[in-house]
Amino acid sequence: AVLETPNERYATAHLAALRTAAAVLAARGRPETSPRARARIRSAWEVLPEIAPELTEWSALFASGARRRARAEAGIQGAATVRDADDLMRDVAMFLRLVEQMLVLQPVLPLQGRVQGRGEPRERGSGGEAPGGGKGRGGGGETPRAVP
Repeated sequence: AVLETPNERYATAHLAALRTAAAVLAARGRPETSPRARARIRSAWEVLPEIAPELTEWSALFASGARRRARAEAGIQGAATVRDADDLMRDVAMFLRLVEQMLVLQPVLPLQGRVQGRGEPRERGSGGEAPGGGKGRGGGGETPRAVP
């Protein structure tokens, strides 16, 4: 689908920025530590600087366009100009590339010292043996251990 009007383009670009911010929030977690603090509803643009301080200026930029996006979504004539839409689309493309790089550069490392899927400690340098030299449950002739 081709977005023809500046309002459609502006609203869609702003939504893309919001979804990009949501990806950062999902990847990095919540800033609130208490249930009371979590109870207050806040916009993604308010929370993002707490989770990713390096994106504070981007948050301010996109927060400032939220009202215009609401007007554009409502179909108010002239809510966004062609230039507004072009500028926002360019900014969102840059924001998306920046966030992609941020998230790619933070790989999730496997838990060290754990046998995959069992939660049992693994000896350093072992080939999957359980502690004590055996192969774990029934694999090496020893009596299977109870898993806590």
